[in-house]
Amino acid sequence: METDADESTTVEAGAATAFAGDVSADDGTPPRVRFRRLKAFHERLHANPLSGMITKIVVTAIGALVLLTGLVMIVTPGPGIVAIVLGLAILASEWPWAERLMHRVRDRARRAAQHARDLDPAVRRRRTILTAVAAVLVVGGVTLYVVNFGWPGWLHDGWSWLQSHLAWIPDLP
Repeated sequence: METDADESTTVEAGAATAFAGDVSADDGTPPRVRFRRLKAFHERLHANPLSGMITKIVVTAIGALVLLTGLVMIVTPGPGIVAIVLGLAILASEWPWAERLMHRVRDRARRAAQHARDLDPAVRRRRTILTAVAAVLVVGGVTLYVVNFGWPGWLHDGWSWLQSHLAWIPDLP
């Protein structure tokens, strides 16, 4: 068993490898020690005012980029919520407001997951079926409209404008 002095030496010696992604449990290092290594590395970066400012700028830029990517993925295919939580976690390493927001988001996600688990299977099945029926009705309605009346003029004009800027976009049927 290591003493505190041995552990702090181990923490300082391995801080750079812990920061570089040493999160696997294969090395036998307990998670608490890995977290201490990361924290020690973070504190060393902030020991000097210049490196602390550069670290804060870089971490903020990366966290904001991941957070914005997550927001975009909310309306496009992709794991938007995961990216938002990851972006908040990155920002939380430098900003207390991001840590508070991350905890609130995490608590709401846990409550939503628990609510989904507690939902009656019959209610869940009914909601799934109703969602599928609504999707089929919307797709069928749009298809009938396009077959009977053609593409709306504003959509055709917008599509043509888009094709003039991006040649790889196909023609409308």
